[in-house]
Amino acid sequence: MRRVVTFHYTLRDPSGRVLDTSAGGEPIIYLEGGGQIIDGLDTRLRAAVAGAKLRVQVPAAEAYGAHDAAQVQKVKRAALPVGGELKVGEQFKAGEDRYAPVVTVVAIDGDDVTLDANHPLAGVDLTFEVEVVAARAATAEELQHGHPHGADGAGHCH
Repeated sequence: MRRVVTFHYTLRDPSGRVLDTSAGGEPIIYLEGGGQIIDGLDTRLRAAVAGAKLRVQVPAAEAYGAHDAAQVQKVKRAALPVGGELKVGEQFKAGEDRYAPVVTVVAIDGDDVTLDANHPLAGVDLTFEVEVVAARAATAEELQHGHPHGADGAGHCH
């Protein structure tokens, strides 16, 4: 039985630094196996019940993958689809296509700009502190559509 799970989380890197949190905001709602959260977290929450508080460690391979050196490339500034001044650490879409990767500027040397298309958390082992708010069986419609339709099974977004 696949479920719809609702949870709050705090995400930390290996040094314990908080990278992201849902505290003070809306919880995450996802369909198990639906691809809405990283695989490593999805599989580790499969037995979690409402009210559970868990510390979940997800290795990089099951999160955003290993850092791929082939995704780091040097290009000419004039070839970039963004205007204005660039700064190291800035991110932008590498093209007009909706599937174009988001890249991070990692170095600037004159007219040469080094871009990294890896996810910023590629190669990073992650630790999630999770509080499961709710867990229920997915409806047939949610299973067919591949996503939850709300905490009570109502509503639908296209």
